[in-house]
Amino acid sequence: MMKKTFVLAAALCAAPLLAHAEDVIRHKTPGSDFPIARAVEVPAGKTTVYVSGMVPSIADEKADPKSPEAWGDTKTQTESVLKNIDAALKDLKLTMGDVVKMQVYLVAPEGKPADFAGFMEGYTQYFGTEAQPNLPARSAMIVNKLVNPNWLVEIEVTAVRP
Repeated sequence: MMKKTFVLAAALCAAPLLAHAEDVIRHKTPGSDFPIARAVEVPAGKTTVYVSGMVPSIADEKADPKSPEAWGDTKTQTESVLKNIDAALKDLKLTMGDVVKMQVYLVAPEGKPADFAGFMEGYTQYFGTEAQPNLPARSAMIVNKLVNPNWLVEIEVTAVRP
């Protein structure tokens, strides 16, 4: 009897670890088709993976790396950053569909507003697509500058291991 009780207790303790990515609940914003989740619920027993802020790669190798032209506009930088995040997640055996939270830092070039539309053009290539419909909860902030004065975008994500 003691052995059966131990086996049952061990199975119950392990049960949350058997949860699949489908167990993550993504709450949509009522009446909105904006491609972010209003909230995301992660069931107990899931492993969360915090991916450090990623920045863009040089877009134009022929341009002076100290020039804005080398790094591209907000859309180009967003695509680059998300590509870098995608690669980092793949190295960890995760996908963009496993992302549950995103924090975005956007820089407004001198005297101009931040290019949120350009950011969204890059973002919607990775989230809310037919191939990858999972939406993260997301915050976007305007900051004065990033470490490199030519960077316009930095993004960090939290993913859940399925």
